[in-house]
Amino acid sequence: MPSSTVPNKLTGRRSPAAAWFAENGALAALVVLVVALSLLSSDFLSVTNLLNVGVQAAVTAILAFGATFVIVTGGIDLSVGSVAALSAIVLAWTATSAGLPWPVAVVVSLAVGVVCGLVNAALIAYGKLPPFIATLAMLGIARGLALVISQGSPIAMPDAVSHLGDTLGDYLPIPVLVMLVMGVIAAVVLNRTYPGRAMYAIGGNEEAARLSGIKVNRQKLITYALSGVFAAVAGIVLASRLASAQPQAAAGYELDAIAAVVIGGASLSGGKGRALGTFVGALILAVLRNGLNLLSVSAFWQQVVIGVVIALAVLVDTLRRRGTN
Repeated sequence: MPSSTVPNKLTGRRSPAAAWFAENGALAALVVLVVALSLLSSDFLSVTNLLNVGVQAAVTAILAFGATFVIVTGGIDLSVGSVAALSAIVLAWTATSAGLPWPVAVVVSLAVGVVCGLVNAALIAYGKLPPFIATLAMLGIARGLALVISQGSPIAMPDAVSHLGDTLGDYLPIPVLVMLVMGVIAAVVLNRTYPGRAMYAIGGNEEAARLSGIKVNRQKLITYALSGVFAAVAGIVLASRLASAQPQAAAGYELDAIAAVVIGGASLSGGKGRALGTFVGALILAVLRNGLNLLSVSAFWQQVVIGVVIALAVLVDTLRRRGTN
């Protein structure tokens, strides 16, 4: 029998519709969620509310773009929330107490993110620590340094940086614009650069990647450094919205970032993940929280719902991987 006439069940090939849903299930879920919430709440599709959803998603999405690099390699980064807070604190402190010009303070802040990422990577690649342990240690170190530098109190952001929390015209919040720019950068890195291709190779099979000539340890340094830079940008955006850098800011955001990556279709075992999927995952979290608020659902129950969504996303990923084996 010609292969073109063999049923999909025999060939193992999925139908085009099934293949599309496997790659874009998160997007389909987002559409269903938006339609459902628009029917349940007349305020959901208002321009003001949709802009609010975008702003709410911005910080999580930026953190998640950075986390995507790490998860694609099969790693995990639990430190991004703390690194975001530390980077913002360093920016505010260097621009106020140290008296540096704000552009220099921004560069120093981004450098802090890079250094935190490099330390994570060094512990993982050369110290042979599991990514969970290394980044958990950095979570505590970065948060502690943020508290030490700020002495536990918020520090006012420079006025020029605080404008990042403003809106251009009437309908374009700057945090949303920054989120889109960082998303494009993440997509380009993953799809159009050697480090991006190396991330997928390492996540697919690290030993095979090493044997093929990829310098795995060097690529891990690049991967975690990128995660640190994205965390620093997220911290600056969050601080600009609050008009101050707060040492306890972004606490728990690392979990939302990881959730957004997984909901967006990335595999926690590595080798799979897209910037677009991560963006959709962050939107799902923001839309879900916003919709539940509009429906006056208790904040306690909101945590339950978010947890169920994350569990379902991981379950779908597990079933999908079993189906391809």
